[in-house]
Amino acid sequence: MSGALTGEQFGFKKGDVIQEFGYDEDVDFELRDAVMDTIGEDLEDEDFRGVADGILAWWRSDDGDVDDLADFLVDCARSLEDGAGVIWCLVPSAHSQYHVSTADVTEAAKVAGQSVTTTVRVGDDWTAMRITSRGR
Repeated sequence: MSGALTGEQFGFKKGDVIQEFGYDEDVDFELRDAVMDTIGEDLEDEDFRGVADGILAWWRSDDGDVDDLADFLVDCARSLEDGAGVIWCLVPSAHSQYHVSTADVTEAAKVAGQSVTTTVRVGDDWTAMRITSRGR
């Protein structure tokens, strides 16, 4: 994760509950470790049924189309308290065969009633997009 982002830069803080969706062997482990260092806990997996303060959502082009991504974002948002928390949707960078465009994420978020508010590069392999409920 060159130019390493920290969990704080994602808006996370000690004690936050962060749930992760779409985990696979290709995720950015340095980012995951940085988030866990910040919150002082392990990440919760997709089976977690409590309320999360934030979401890390990994999505690749072979996971589906824009409609599937919109459904995925809706599912992720169910773990957040109404109007609170953010989803960080992480997609492979442009050089990857599994790249997902910012336009596709923006469209999916709009369909899901959400908005992309920030886009940042995470290392060489991932781009993170901060997604919130519309109006936030």
